[in-house]
Amino acid sequence: MAGILFLIPTPLGDSPLANVLPEETRRIAAGLTTFVVEQAKTARAFLKQLPTTMPIQQLTLLELNEHTPASALETLIAPLLAGQDVGLISEAGCPAIADPGANLVRLAHRHGIRVRPLTGPSSILLALMGSGLVGQRFSFHGYLPTKTDERAKALRELEKRSRKEDAAQAFIETPYRNQAMLETLLTACEPDTLLTIACDLTLDSEFLATRKIAEWTGKLPDIQKRPTVFLLYRAD
Repeated sequence: MAGILFLIPTPLGDSPLANVLPEETRRIAAGLTTFVVEQAKTARAFLKQLPTTMPIQQLTLLELNEHTPASALETLIAPLLAGQDVGLISEAGCPAIADPGANLVRLAHRHGIRVRPLTGPSSILLALMGSGLVGQRFSFHGYLPTKTDERAKALRELEKRSRKEDAAQAFIETPYRNQAMLETLLTACEPDTLLTIACDLTLDSEFLATRKIAEWTGKLPDIQKRPTVFLLYRAD
């Protein structure tokens, strides 16, 4: 029989594991010996905190990131087909959400392998929960264009989509470009559009607030180089 692919969430920052991961998630992760990870170094740091039942140096860590060719996925899934349970770990938050691990999960389903997602923090859902925006209908768009004019155009399109669908629109940015994103938001979006800024979720430095675009002027938080989720909502 094939093994089980466990999707193991990780903290969104330096929070103690017990604060953000249930005991069952930590117990299952600690008992595994093979993992598919984005970066071996950060994965080892996480696994040391569990701690694992086997010494870290004896664990098998297979890397899957944005540079991994599709042809390598069959190699990564081989331990599962051989009957071994495997843990999939993202850099932060839930695996396969805005994460290359989704490709492995899809392949697991194709092979009839059981996939078991474990409980842990998702910055996208936490931001939506705390936003006060429409939770029944929302879309996540990942990263928007990096060029200012293209980014502005994309934001205006999200406003139109939000109004048409009556839905919140979520997206993220590379942390070192957060301030540039804020500046474009203030100039590209309509004054009455609601903007949620959700930064450092689950950490002591957490910031979460929803205001109209016009109300953010002169009151923007310093979120440069801090993981942030943005949400837009434009009602009729």
